Amino acid sequence: MTDRKKVITVLYFAAASTATGITEEEIDIADEGVSLASLGEILVARHPETGLDEVLAGSQWSVDASMVDDPASVMLKGGEEVAVICPVSGG
Repeated sequence: MTDRKKVITVLYFAAASTATGITEEEIDIADEGVSLASLGEILVARHPETGLDEVLAGSQWSVDASMVDDPASVMLKGGEEVAVICPVSGG
């Protein structure tokens, strides 16, 4: 049996994309999964000194195109598409 990596795809928009310099990346996760609430720490560690931590502090998450109200209640198991949704200003 071949071991398959468990990955999630993270999509970066607006300020998150500007901070990281990319629009998407794949993140390997542990076999037991990772909570959405802890994903921000993983992303900041991958992109240190970019200001991503500040961007994430004011952003929301979307998992598989559904907005998430409580990141602590979501466990990512692999295969999900997670988007960083930055605040939008208008006038």
